[in-house]
Amino acid sequence: MKVQILSRKLIAPSSPTPPNLKNLKISCFDQLAPPTYVPCVFFYPANGEDHGGNNVERSKKIEKSLAETLALFYPLGGRYIEENLSIGCSDEGAEYLEARVSGSLSQLLEREEFKTEMWSRLVPRVLQPENSPLVTIQINMFECGGLAIGTCVAHRIADAYTVGTFINTWATACRIGIEKVHCRPSFPFGSLFPPKNIPAITSVDDLISVRAVKKVVRKSFVFKGETISRLKEIATALDSNQLLKYQPTRVEVVTGLIWMVLIRVARAIHGHLRPSVFGLTVNMRGKTTLTMPEYACGNFINLVIAQFVPDDESKIELHDCVNRVHDAIRSAVEDCAKASSGDELFSLMIKKMREGDEAWRKSEIDVYIVNSWCRLPWYETDFGWGKPSWVHGVDAATSPGTVTLMDTEDGGGIEAFLGLDESSTLLFQQNLDVALTGN
Repeated sequence: MKVQILSRKLIAPSSPTPPNLKNLKISCFDQLAPPTYVPCVFFYPANGEDHGGNNVERSKKIEKSLAETLALFYPLGGRYIEENLSIGCSDEGAEYLEARVSGSLSQLLEREEFKTEMWSRLVPRVLQPENSPLVTIQINMFECGGLAIGTCVAHRIADAYTVGTFINTWATACRIGIEKVHCRPSFPFGSLFPPKNIPAITSVDDLISVRAVKKVVRKSFVFKGETISRLKEIATALDSNQLLKYQPTRVEVVTGLIWMVLIRVARAIHGHLRPSVFGLTVNMRGKTTLTMPEYACGNFINLVIAQFVPDDESKIELHDCVNRVHDAIRSAVEDCAKASSGDELFSLMIKKMREGDEAWRKSEIDVYIVNSWCRLPWYETDFGWGKPSWVHGVDAATSPGTVTLMDTEDGGGIEAFLGLDESSTLLFQQNLDVALTGN
């Protein structure tokens, strides 16, 4: 399959940003975000006998609604000013590309090698992050009439919640008109949590690049709803006489399963159990006592740290890992709820990042990072021609031990995107098969 860029231009907000909103200070949480972009690709099969004839009209609607949505999300149409730790809301606009893709969308989605190799060519690449657009869009039109919309949003101003809110608002505006969109985003974090003199510490995403490897293999694994239900039953049975006192969530069970398999893979490679640290990013919205508006956009995540330290009697079972993940999340949420100020919340984040940073620099400790994008409206992104058949939202899996979790199309399962060291890929698959079959 070939991807040919047909056009490239800037889309400015449909109305100018008011003078009093022209400068937006980033928050201390934004400061911790890496200077990278959060990518997503939304795949839409051709409808009926449509073989691309409507894609021109679709593109016009997409373009118009993008300009209208940028007027609501006004910082995303600006540029990051590093020396001022601010976003210049200059209305310079988002970068907008149109591309033609040879072949059919169904051909891509049906073959795993195409899915892993092609998706990165369907999102626009930002070569110079400095003074670049904060949003870039690539509209990919397949010969069959199918469509893939690739998006990249700067992590400096947006976490997964913000990206999901922006894209879903844009799709709604395209489908029913901007005047009927009820989302009114706000950007309060810069005033709630002003920027600080950050100590020398590695950011969450930068942690994954500390250890270089020769080659990383990207793999995706789908856990259907019934599989997750069965795993919950296994995880809740500590032994024949004792049950867990809580019901683990889908994310806790899948995260625990992946961690257990990774620990077993490390044991097979090194010949013994190794200590490991599992870092999870958690959305803090609704988990603090601080009052903030609905649709508060920006970066507002905390890092949860779960640890495994083996001893002579260590056994790696599913409930062990699920327990550790659950306890770490519960503890972090409780700490956030107790924090009475932005400074306390920020101190919690810095503390966890230091733990992850210190562990990652020790070669005898295995460190893994999980980003959960579950319960976000990725599969509700309907521009007017139906909901996407597949959403690919991973770029983090470019280093070993990185995981991104997303809901499946039906909302009951979870798709996990993993970055694996090439030498451990087969071992991971074998150990995962054993864990799922119980053999």
